[in-house]
Amino acid sequence: MAQATTTLQQDLFEIPAEEEPPGHLANEVEEPPSLRLLRNRKKFFSGVPDASWNDWKWQFRNRITSIEALSKLIPLSVRDQINMRLVAEKYPLSITPYYFCLINHNDPHDPVRIQSLPAIEEIALAGILPEDPLEEERDSVVPGLVHRYPDRVLLVVTDICPMLCRHCTRKREWRRGRWVRTPSEIDRMADYIASNPGIRDVIISGGDPLTLSNRQLESILQKMRRIEHVEIIRIGTRVPVVLPQRIDDELCRVLSKYEPIWLNTHFNHAGEITEEARAACNKILRHGIPINNQSVLLAGVNDTVEKQLSLCHNLLKAKIRPYYLFQADEVEGTEHLRTSVEKGLRIIEGMRGHTSGLAVPTYVIDLPGGGGKVPLQTSYLVSRADGELVFKNYLGKIYRYHNPRMLASVGSRNGRRKPNDSQMALEMAVA
Repeated sequence: MAQATTTLQQDLFEIPAEEEPPGHLANEVEEPPSLRLLRNRKKFFSGVPDASWNDWKWQFRNRITSIEALSKLIPLSVRDQINMRLVAEKYPLSITPYYFCLINHNDPHDPVRIQSLPAIEEIALAGILPEDPLEEERDSVVPGLVHRYPDRVLLVVTDICPMLCRHCTRKREWRRGRWVRTPSEIDRMADYIASNPGIRDVIISGGDPLTLSNRQLESILQKMRRIEHVEIIRIGTRVPVVLPQRIDDELCRVLSKYEPIWLNTHFNHAGEITEEARAACNKILRHGIPINNQSVLLAGVNDTVEKQLSLCHNLLKAKIRPYYLFQADEVEGTEHLRTSVEKGLRIIEGMRGHTSGLAVPTYVIDLPGGGGKVPLQTSYLVSRADGELVFKNYLGKIYRYHNPRMLASVGSRNGRRKPNDSQMALEMAVA
């Protein structure tokens, strides 16, 4: 057997021991999210009738948007209140009552709490990272329309969200007031897309586009569908996670009129997948709209193999495809939520082979400076030799693989090279 002629290929990164995600032996039994939701609703919102609770407009109007309102619901020390107020002056607070009830309020490190409540690190670490690391504003060809890839564009149609996620990529927009693109601004976007026939994929984002009324949303969809070369429309939304009441029959009928539409949502932890969230996603699916999930790797939220497996398995049970696991963007006010890339690679390595490939998302980095998304994965190729590849599998065992070579005669007949006897015999057999 041929000997390796190249040096041993190392893994993409040398991983320090302290960065190793835990193994698969966690024994902690978590409270089912629907049970926690019910218990907290009785505790904090017992006087709210079902008709109001299940009305998405009531949920939106009654968001918790001040530290004063928050302190009336849960005990906060004077220090916590002072710190949260300082943070909220720069990065406001907004949580729907529904999502607030998913928090385990006995755990200061609860993953839902980490995503939704202000933390002093958001301003204490200010200046480390840029406001717009992906340079979306630079790549905006008209206001609100980002054209970075040849065949797709991103429409930022509003900055309004039901909940302000503390790891948000567009955190810079929070202090610019609440706005929605005007019909004339949407027309400018549609005119640009119509004049560029290479654009086949339109992504509608925000803020959260599902905070728009059905009439506003349908107007945008109509304008996109009038453009002949637009093949698919994608909607990026966290509504199924933080405001599932918004997913009603009327909205689904509007979306289904303009198919093919794909919906990309954003579950980060299995504790967010309640029966209400499942029902909302099921309603979308039954109207012919596929759902992908794009999670973000967040410190203390989903940065272990166990938490990622639990998330992805529960997503599949809800008929949602785990699509991307994003390395958290380099956004000002989020440094405390970011993990190392090495940890992300170890998590993917710990998932691969221990569950079906369908449950393993693609781990990606959206490169700063507008470089676009690039996938990352641990290397299973150990070495490359003449005619042979050496691999390790998910258990670390070594396997050798014969690497077929192209026939030298292919494309070389014009007097450049004469095929040998074995190659001529193979070609005659094929003929």
